[in-house]
Amino acid sequence: MAYVITQACCNDASCVATCPVNCIHPTPDEAQFRTTEMLYIEPDTCIDCGACVDACPVAAIFPSDQLSEADARYAEINANYYEKYPLQEGWNPLRPTEAKRFDLGTLRVAIVGAGPAASYAAEQLLVHSDVEVEVFEKLPTPWGLIRAGVAPDHPGTKVITDAFEWTAAKDGFQFHLNVEVGKHLSHDELMANHHAVIYAVGASSDRRLDIPGEDLPGSHAATEFVAWYNGHPDYADRDFDLSGERAVIVGNGNVAIDVARVLTMDVAELAETDIADHALEALRHSNIREVVLLGRRGPAQAAYSTPEFLALGELENVDVVIDPAELELDELSARLLESGEYEPSTEFKVQLAREFAERTSTPGHKRIVFRYLASPTALLGTDRVEAVTVARNELVAGADGAPSARPTADSETLEASLVLRSIGYRGRPLAGVPFDERRGTIPNDAGRVLESAAGAPVDGVYVTGWIKRGPSGVIGTNKACAKETVRGLLEDFQSGSLSRPVGSRKDLTKLVAQRQPARIDYRGWQAIDAAERARGAASGRPRVKITDVDEMLGVAKARRARAWLPSPRTR
Repeated sequence: MAYVITQACCNDASCVATCPVNCIHPTPDEAQFRTTEMLYIEPDTCIDCGACVDACPVAAIFPSDQLSEADARYAEINANYYEKYPLQEGWNPLRPTEAKRFDLGTLRVAIVGAGPAASYAAEQLLVHSDVEVEVFEKLPTPWGLIRAGVAPDHPGTKVITDAFEWTAAKDGFQFHLNVEVGKHLSHDELMANHHAVIYAVGASSDRRLDIPGEDLPGSHAATEFVAWYNGHPDYADRDFDLSGERAVIVGNGNVAIDVARVLTMDVAELAETDIADHALEALRHSNIREVVLLGRRGPAQAAYSTPEFLALGELENVDVVIDPAELELDELSARLLESGEYEPSTEFKVQLAREFAERTSTPGHKRIVFRYLASPTALLGTDRVEAVTVARNELVAGADGAPSARPTADSETLEASLVLRSIGYRGRPLAGVPFDERRGTIPNDAGRVLESAAGAPVDGVYVTGWIKRGPSGVIGTNKACAKETVRGLLEDFQSGSLSRPVGSRKDLTKLVAQRQPARIDYRGWQAIDAAERARGAASGRPRVKITDVDEMLGVAKARRARAWLPSPRTR
């Protein structure tokens, strides 16, 4: 019997290092790791030891004979990967990197951001002795997109924060929540108080469509909608018109699928999650019956991942609708598919799309409709969005030989009262830090920030996560990314290039208190966390999120004064 990795896989590769026979791939050292949807267990090599199960932070690994009906196909998905990438002879078991000690005094590092990329960087730093990590986050709460981006019906994905809590509880770690770098503290002030600064601020802005009517009421970025239903305080008062029967989402990545699912799934199921109360109330009165996802290329180039696409088939009273005619592959895509040049995940997604297309729709069910080779050319309406003009595309060979979308003269109009664009994230520039406007990232070499794309390194400044590599990968991808950045930082410190005098933790705490008296520390976050969990327990939910900043500050202040507060690990 072999173990099988399933939908919740976070790609942080904790399981890779513990496997005694090295049967979990791709590893962070393999090229496929940067683009893989998930990790896979080689069924013939697995020795059924269960070490990977204990190491998995999101409980995504199960024995093949204990898979649920919904996860049964993951045995096939895991095996398919090794048809294309068979294990090489001579693979040796991987060993965890040994912690090193420093003889150069205490290394002080500031991390800007408190999401997965920042948390993994802190974890990598604090396995070493004589390190102090200060984490700065402009929101009163940590964990970034895990709290404000992961869909509420994916609680398993959020379990990764338990590992982050262990790091945050260490003596060498300190939170500065509700403190914004660029407002309360400058980049130069961070540098004066630390040997190094790591920027892990993600990619917080969205890409625009640049078509007529994009700014009409009823047209929004999907990122705003996601932040709204997840209780992000900056978006809690947003208003989304759910009075119409059809919504159109431009894009077909995982964020688009999350939004489509939230708009169509049973509200009673959502009521058992940590979705924001204001969003839950709005969805109770929603009239939306159909969500259309527009993908500019074909099913072989769809941006969604296999696990998210597969899971749509399990939604109750929701039909996944695909026109079989739109699944006819262009000549180039068909050739790549038949030749085995596509990844196994791509082959499986094409197969799954064909299976969805063969299903019969049920009268009365809501619908999630996938449209391929379709791009919006205009949003129509007088005072608000009323319809979308959609052009039919064709695929041609691009400059790199891959299929590229080209519009044709064919078009149609879809009535819709809500349009959400989900065509990618983009980083924002930071005061005092170089920025690549073209890529929307901070220029860097393996995490060392550069003066420009081809410039010299900036001493003591580093980057990790989406602001480093662009919006790619899943939560766990940030672990290998952070490990690379921290490796370079530690090399620089040990070489003596970061050994200048810096302010102490006491100096920094005093400065932050002057600039932002409303700073929240780890104990304050624990108070907010405990209050949300208590409110959730009263209504059978994992938590009820507090979305008002003033209320968060009040909770943190009231509970922080107590002599003892139970850790999230003991609740």
